Amino acid sequence: MSKEFDILVIGGGPGGYVAAIRAAQLGFKVGCCESNPYADPKGEPRLGGTCLNVGCIPSKALLHTSHLFEEAAHAFAGQGIEIGAPKIDVPKMLARKNGIVDQLTGGIKALFRKNKVAFLPGHGAFIARTASGWSLNVGNEKVEAGQVIVATGSKARHLPNVRIDNKIVCDNVGALDIDTVPKKLAIIGAGVIGLEMGSVWRRLGAEVAILEAAPGFLPTADADIAREAFKIFTKQGLAIHTGVKIGEIKAGKKGAAIAYVDKDGKPAHLDADQLIVSVGRIPNTEGLNAGAVGLKFTERGQIDVDEHCKTNLPGVWAIGDVVRGPMLAHKAMEEAVMVAEIIAGQAGYANLDAIPGVIYTTPEIAWVGKTEQQLKEAGVDYKAGKIPFLANGRALGIGAPEGFVKMLADARSDRILGVHIIGAGASDLIAEAAVALEFAAASEDLARICHAHPTLAEAVHEAALACDKRALHF
Repeated sequence: MSKEFDILVIGGGPGGYVAAIRAAQLGFKVGCCESNPYADPKGEPRLGGTCLNVGCIPSKALLHTSHLFEEAAHAFAGQGIEIGAPKIDVPKMLARKNGIVDQLTGGIKALFRKNKVAFLPGHGAFIARTASGWSLNVGNEKVEAGQVIVATGSKARHLPNVRIDNKIVCDNVGALDIDTVPKKLAIIGAGVIGLEMGSVWRRLGAEVAILEAAPGFLPTADADIAREAFKIFTKQGLAIHTGVKIGEIKAGKKGAAIAYVDKDGKPAHLDADQLIVSVGRIPNTEGLNAGAVGLKFTERGQIDVDEHCKTNLPGVWAIGDVVRGPMLAHKAMEEAVMVAEIIAGQAGYANLDAIPGVIYTTPEIAWVGKTEQQLKEAGVDYKAGKIPFLANGRALGIGAPEGFVKMLADARSDRILGVHIIGAGASDLIAEAAVALEFAAASEDLARICHAHPTLAEAVHEAALACDKRALHF
C-alpha cells in the first residue's frame, strides 16, 4: 500500500525542508524525500542540501577559523597582543567544521519530528497524474500526493574533459575537505566559491592564483564594489587573472598543470598542488522522470515557473536553485514559504528584487537592489551616497577601516533603489537595506532614523545622509 500525503516535497535542502515545515504548520500532511549521498552515521541521506552539507555552512566555518589564524599572525601585534607564531591544525579545523554540519543536519530532523513531517529517504520521481494529484516513486516505495513541490537544488558545473576526483582536482565538495595546506593552489572561477575558498587557504599560507574567464572582476556587482574588492584582495595576496581562456588541464598524483591564454592573448601556464574548479552551478533535475509527465523546462535547463513558482502541471511547484533567480539558500526559503502559504489559500509572497547577496571574504561584500550600472543602462535618474568605513569610529576601533557603504536612490522620489557594502559586518548590515527596499523606504527615512553610536551601522545612516549631500562625519 502506497503512502499518502497532502504535499510531497522532493529535496531536503533549504528550500525543501522549509517548505515541508511551513506546510506542516499550516495543517497539511507532509512528506519530504531526500537522496543526497552525504550519509549520516545511520547510513541515511542527510537533510540540509548542498548549503548545509557542502556549501554555505561548512565554508563559513573554515572562513572563520582561517580569519582568526590570520588575525593572530598579523593583526594581534598591532593591538599590543604578543604571541608566538600560530600553527594551524587542519584536521582539527575540519573536525570542527564537520561537527557543526552534524549538529545542524540533526537539528532539521528534530524540526521534522516537532512539526510531524515524514522524512522519506530515497530519490523522488514522478510516475503519473492521478485523479487526486500525483503518483511518485520514492526509492522503492510508491507515494501519492495531492501537491508536489520540487526543491532538488543545484550541483557544481564541471569543465569538459576535466575529471573531478576531489583530491587533486576539486569542486565545492572536495574544496571543503582539503586536509593539508597546499603550497600552491589554483582556482578556476573568481565567483563566490572561488573567492571564499581562495581566502581560506591564502590565510593559512597557500600561494593562491585565481583564473577567471570574464573580462572583468565581479561583473555582476556594483562597479565601485568590484574595483575596491579587486584592490583589497590583490593586496592581501590573491593573484587574480581575468579574461583568461582555459586550455588543457593535466592532473596527476602530485598536482595539476593548467594551460591558459591570458587577457592579452598570450599562452600561459600554471602549476599547482591542487586545483579547485568553481565555474558556477546548474539545476539538479536528473531522475525526476519529468519528461514522462510533461514538466516544462526553460532553455537554461531550469524548471519553468510563474512568479508564484507554479509549473505548467496542476499541483506541481518548483523552488530554489532549480528555477529562475539567484541560486541562494535564503531565496529558496522565501519561495518555500510562499508556495506553502499559497497552497493553503493565503497570499504568499517572495520579492526577488529584494534578495540580498553576500560574499563572506574579509572584508565582506553584500548588496541588495540595483547596481549603478543597471540604473544607468535603464536610464533611471538617481543619486548616490557613499561613505568609507575609514570615517566610522567603530570600524577603526576593531581594526577594520577598509571599504565603504554606497546607497543609490531615485533622484525624484528618493526611494532607495540599491545598497552596496564592502566592509566588516556587511553580511549583517545589508539586512537594514533589504528591509528598506521591501518597504519602499526613501533615503530620507534611513537618514531620520537614530542609529546607535558607535556602530558599523552608522555607515549606512551616513550613506543615506550623503544621498542629499549632508553627511555629518565625512
